[in-house]
Amino acid sequence: MERRTTIVILVLVVLAAAGGVAFWRLRPGQGGQEEAVRSAVVERGEMVVAVTASGRIEPEARVGLTFETPGRVAEVLVEEGDRVEEGDVLARLDTDQLAVQVEQAQAALTSAEAQLAQLQAGPRAKEIEQAEANLRSASAQLSAAAANRDQVASGPTGAEIASARARVAQANTAVEIAQDAYDRIEDEGTEKEQANYDLFTAKEELAAAEAQLEDLLAGADQNELRAAEANVAAAAAQRDASQARLDQLLAGSTEEDVAEADAQVEQAQVALALSELALRNGSLRAPFSGTVSEINLTVGELPPTRQPPMILVDDSALHMTISVDELDISRLEEGQTAEISVEALPEVTVDGTIRSIAPIAAIESGVVTYDVWIDLASTDAPLRTDMTANATVVVEQLTDVLRIPTWVVRVDRETGQPFVERRVGDEVERVDVELGARYEGVVQVLSGLSEGDEVVRREENTTFDFGPPQ
Repeated sequence: MERRTTIVILVLVVLAAAGGVAFWRLRPGQGGQEEAVRSAVVERGEMVVAVTASGRIEPEARVGLTFETPGRVAEVLVEEGDRVEEGDVLARLDTDQLAVQVEQAQAALTSAEAQLAQLQAGPRAKEIEQAEANLRSASAQLSAAAANRDQVASGPTGAEIASARARVAQANTAVEIAQDAYDRIEDEGTEKEQANYDLFTAKEELAAAEAQLEDLLAGADQNELRAAEANVAAAAAQRDASQARLDQLLAGSTEEDVAEADAQVEQAQVALALSELALRNGSLRAPFSGTVSEINLTVGELPPTRQPPMILVDDSALHMTISVDELDISRLEEGQTAEISVEALPEVTVDGTIRSIAPIAAIESGVVTYDVWIDLASTDAPLRTDMTANATVVVEQLTDVLRIPTWVVRVDRETGQPFVERRVGDEVERVDVELGARYEGVVQVLSGLSEGDEVVRREENTTFDFGPPQ
């Protein structure tokens, strides 16, 4: 749309009827032919200078809404044309996994806060008692492991060998008794089977006693000794850890410990905030109250990437932006009133006010213009966004000026000088004129004519017209 401005003149005072009347007069021309002559009278009156430009009616805001979190559309809660309030949820993504992440982050934060609180409060009596008990237990285990290692390293005592030999002798006697009992039973049956089992058990016991005696007589086993040493080392490490824990409890928390725990709490808070933000971003919310003008979402599919999932319009207030030529922009200022006419509603006019003027120009094809924002006043007229409208801003009032219709003005082909033909008696003479502002067939005369002069237009004239006949 053409949005450059022009300076226009609006007539405020109705001129006298005689001055506004033009008429055709037929008079003989050269060769006896008749020529048509149209005339008008130079009048004096009041006029105003205005800047006019066209544009489109726009809403207060038109925003394309997008999801900040990836995912498939779970539900769309509005339809095109619906009115919504700020903060309303318009659509949701599938956010089950995001909700689980929020719960995990909350649990991590709770744990970190509890650890920090414990360090700040200091150890409790029960914690110290438990640490002391753990140390005693670990020390006892270390002593037992060391004794066992020493016993394995020193080998068997005489008493242990004698005891092992006595066990072998007892086992041999048990075998003889069981063998004798088995041999006395001739018939096969339950009694025979029991005797056989008793004999087998006695022989197993004898074999075990002999193996133990053999091990004792062979001395310390290196594998057993290494295992005993490992048990001692493990018990010592456990005792040291128990001692360190008790010492820490008795000494209390250091500044470094508290600072580290505090940092862990902050990290957990950030993680929770990020997970909650991701969950919130799974819902498309209205940033302001308005009307849903476009929806590009399908349940079960991913939101589109080449167009906004939804467009929201704030039509609580309307405005229009016009582009004003650099020659005219100095005539405008914030707060000036404007009259807005709508092409689709020719009977409607709306008041407007200049809200702001762009500080930086836009240059297109060498033409320098500045954007001017005009707020429209509230109206009951059925205005809609994107309607074509024209804005007129009165910038100057002219009083006591001479004016003539533009159709009487001619332009000399050779010099470019504007002139008119003035009737003097029965004669018509050419008069060069200096012109000012013009609008819709009316032009201001700065010099060359006087009030009451009759100017004419003869149709056979071959010079350029300054303006079309009105």
